[in-house]
Amino acid sequence: MTMNPLLIEVPEAIETERLLLAAPRAGIGPALAAAIGESVAELRPWMPWAQQAPSIEDSEAVARRQLADFVLRKDLCFQIYDRAAAGRRLLGGTGLHRMDWEVRRFEIGYWIRSSAQGQGYVSEAVQAMAAMAFERLRARRVEIRCDDVNLRSRAVAERCGFELEGILRSDGLNPAGEPRNTCVYARLA
Repeated sequence: MTMNPLLIEVPEAIETERLLLAAPRAGIGPALAAAIGESVAELRPWMPWAQQAPSIEDSEAVARRQLADFVLRKDLCFQIYDRAAAGRRLLGGTGLHRMDWEVRRFEIGYWIRSSAQGQGYVSEAVQAMAAMAFERLRARRVEIRCDDVNLRSRAVAERCGFELEGILRSDGLNPAGEPRNTCVYARLA
């Protein structure tokens, strides 16, 4: 019998050498809107939710939905903060998505604001999420899925020790509505 996911303890904060990964909370709408607004051009090809800069109100609503889903164990989003920056600057987001609690399978997603790209923050966050999934949540399988032409995302998966298991051809549509191929990377317990 599978344990009720509502009873599973999930840390609300994870610290790495440079980062704080924090569960969503009310009040982060302004910081979230700023990070996405700065990065919308880079995120647009990959993220359906980043087709235009969001308003503060829209970002606050997103944060509150993420908080509700976190509590219900439906989706485990975390914001990525720079621990060293004054006020802990919001750098992006990560999380465990499309979870199967019975199988103990999770998918890691991630994005980073443009001014924080190329500094290893995403790889550091992904390693922390994978460790949490395997050590705390007893994951059997952790995946990263990305568009086959998203070379930066593929490089993160490969740097973090995920193995390319296959490419699903024309399995979905990109945000522009065109067919896309999806790379499936995985690590097993």
